[in-house]
Amino acid sequence: MKAFNRRNFIKGAGLTLLPAALPTIPALSHITSPEMPPNESIVKFYGDGEMYDGLSYLEQLQAANNKQPLKVDRYGAGGAIEELEKKFETITGKEKAIFMPSGTMANQFAIAMLSGENTKVYVQDTSHVYRDEADAAQSVFNKRLIPLAKNQTYFTAEELKRAIENLDNEEVFKSGIGCVSIENPVRRTDGRMIPIGEIKKISEYCRSKNLKLHLDGARLHMASAWSGISIREYSSYFDTVYISLYKYLGASGGAILCGQKSVIEKMPHMIKIHGGSMFGNWLNGAMASYKLDTIEETLKEAIRRSKEIFNTLNQIQGLKITALDNGTNIYELQVPINMNVQKFGDHLAKEYMIRISRPNAGGIARITVNETLLYREPKYIIDAFKDALNKAK
Repeated sequence: MKAFNRRNFIKGAGLTLLPAALPTIPALSHITSPEMPPNESIVKFYGDGEMYDGLSYLEQLQAANNKQPLKVDRYGAGGAIEELEKKFETITGKEKAIFMPSGTMANQFAIAMLSGENTKVYVQDTSHVYRDEADAAQSVFNKRLIPLAKNQTYFTAEELKRAIENLDNEEVFKSGIGCVSIENPVRRTDGRMIPIGEIKKISEYCRSKNLKLHLDGARLHMASAWSGISIREYSSYFDTVYISLYKYLGASGGAILCGQKSVIEKMPHMIKIHGGSMFGNWLNGAMASYKLDTIEETLKEAIRRSKEIFNTLNQIQGLKITALDNGTNIYELQVPINMNVQKFGDHLAKEYMIRISRPNAGGIARITVNETLLYREPKYIIDAFKDALNKAK
């Protein structure tokens, strides 16, 4: 990593950058990150993308500003936020996009708006909406989440149909079905995705019943890169789509929600009354916009390199890397069971700046393909694994 020069950052940033940057840079000038030693880039076989800490975040913003001068927004209007929203409108093919402070807010607002006065919302049992959003649908928006497909990645169109058709036999009071929410890919099932054929069937059924359909696509670019299906096609089957800005687009937070203009235009009021309106989000918008321009090419190259690396490593006796069924960027790593796994991981980290999750007692770990694979050539990573395996015998 090149040394960060605060004066050059301010000088190169231009007048549009100064208002928000000046107060923050002195406070950050002494920050160092234990995850990113000076002059080194770490290959991380975990996470969906690089998470920038401290001054490395400002370095990336300087690179973004060198490409195109950054612009400040005011409460989400204009500047980098508006530019980012327009990019997502093009990528998803939706009429309008809006920046949200968090993915939970994007999911909950979309579900609430799509459901109207109706209360029942069908979701996957393993979804973020059902498991990880603090019962917001019930406690804040008076929606009742009905989970399907216990501990599975997805429910089928037929399972959804049976559940809906059986409502009259199970319930006395008819409060109405609001919408259906789907997460793809699913974090709780190791990033597995829903087959596109099943998504089409669910979408067709929902439209035949005039049911709105929301997509929690926090990691949608991962599904797109590994399936070969465009973001636009995925989005076309849903009424609203949420995509995260920090999981692999480098931002420190934020989300984008896309959908019909009539739905998205109601969101600024929702954001305000729920305390989500912030004076400036341009730092997150600028970072995400900068990374968004190259994310598809970056992931394609990461996939290409991972295939080369994994194919070679799989020739080593006792070591095996396999893709998960309907998987995206998470793979299963099996190392020799008689190996010292701590020594293996420590050697990779200390000698080669490569980090992996520690294998369990059975020698199995989950490893993730992301942009950090591009920091080193495949041969370097392959040789590092071979050396670490020898040292850990």
